[in-house]
Amino acid sequence: MNFELKTLSLSDAAAHKCDLLVLLVPDGFKPQADALSVLAARAIKDGDLELKPGKLLPLYGVPGIAARRLVLLGCGKGSAQAVRQAVQALGATLKAPSVRRVALVFARDAEAGCVGAAVRALADASYVYTTTKPKADARALSRVTVGVPGGLETARPEFSTSVALVAGIEYAREWANRPANHATPTLVGDAAKALARHAGIQCKLHGPAQVAKLGMGAFLAVAQGSEQPLRFVELRYDGAARSQAPVVLVGKGITFDTGGISLKPAAEMDEMKFDMGGAASVLGVFRALAELRPAINVVGLIPACENMPDGRAVKPGDVVTSMSGQTIEILNTDAEGRLVLCDALTYAARFKPAAVIDIATLTGACVVALGGLRSGLFASDDELAGQLMAAGDAAQDPCWRMPLDDEYAEGLKSNFADLANVAGRAGGAITAAKFLQSFVGDVPWAHLDIAGTAWKSGAAKGATGRPVGLLLHYLLATASAPAAKRRAAAPRRARAA
Repeated sequence: MNFELKTLSLSDAAAHKCDLLVLLVPDGFKPQADALSVLAARAIKDGDLELKPGKLLPLYGVPGIAARRLVLLGCGKGSAQAVRQAVQALGATLKAPSVRRVALVFARDAEAGCVGAAVRALADASYVYTTTKPKADARALSRVTVGVPGGLETARPEFSTSVALVAGIEYAREWANRPANHATPTLVGDAAKALARHAGIQCKLHGPAQVAKLGMGAFLAVAQGSEQPLRFVELRYDGAARSQAPVVLVGKGITFDTGGISLKPAAEMDEMKFDMGGAASVLGVFRALAELRPAINVVGLIPACENMPDGRAVKPGDVVTSMSGQTIEILNTDAEGRLVLCDALTYAARFKPAAVIDIATLTGACVVALGGLRSGLFASDDELAGQLMAAGDAAQDPCWRMPLDDEYAEGLKSNFADLANVAGRAGGAITAAKFLQSFVGDVPWAHLDIAGTAWKSGAAKGATGRPVGLLLHYLLATASAPAAKRRAAAPRRARAA
């Protein structure tokens, strides 16, 4: 899908040839003498158009309007959130097979963030998954013109960012939506290799032998019950000088999670294909970086495997040795995400990173705490936490900071190992984060628990692409920060063995 940003007055919009013209009408709309203004003013006066976000009036073959279809769309106060809510109401209209070219026009100057919100919402509303559904009607929409009455240069940066973000989100959704037999660890590795076709991105894949040589005993333990060979994916984006320390993103890549010997209930187990939502978000971020090419260095690490209940599978009570040398008593094999992540977090230290952020569909406890609106944020560094919170708000991909008091780690003590992989039901999202914190050392670190936000269930079942938006906005803000405010870079980054 191609996007373009243009200056369009309402007179220009009326003459714009397309299959669908959408006019975003805010509260306090002041009509001019053009045909669109007269039409909208009359619809508001007669009570046929409400201006609450998402209220719409569809029209067809309107005299004086070049577009075949016209939708007058209320957008409330005209804020970015209201614009997003309004555009999302167009879902069925945007998916019509005859709608190939759309013009989305603001009736007044767009507030900051509104153009980007419109782009992202339009892509979200028109998204269709087809990879394993060949009879589905693919997205017919191929060209979108976003029209603003003025301030084109002001709107262009957020427009460009959002177009790249759409590419990243849709790459993440594609791989998270695929069934597990179409998104094996090997295929996830192939998806990462495909990203290396873009300038500035490199990819290195580690198989079982290399992972064993690295001493990743926790990762190997999770993978040993599956016939699918694991993959440890290492992506690099080099957009800045080599002297600048990178940000490392670590994405949980459990391509299917049965729970292992601690088997999950059968109901809704099919949704455990989404357990690689963290990995998908890392792939999506790199897809967006390839479009924007910001001045920052980023490393992406994805430990990818299945968690299966085979005769070779790890058992409750088994003790394994992680890459860090710490031993772990596996009390519950369904707490496997933290086991693959802990070795990847240890590996991340070799890059001498400015910050490490892991992303994981980690705990049902986080869903209970925050639902599906906000991702859970745990951070060892207040500045990093603040930056991620601000990035989430800017991207309309919000998170909420949770506590990391040392006392929460008490339940992880074990009589048979350095620590256990679970600490009981109480505060489960927090104790999972405390487990991960044991493997990050002194580097600024954050953990995003996206178990409630990475996908939707029910009639709208499918991946959301979150938190690609949050992560990309954080990286772009970091790239644009004055050099004096950046954390001291390492003298020279070590290359992975």
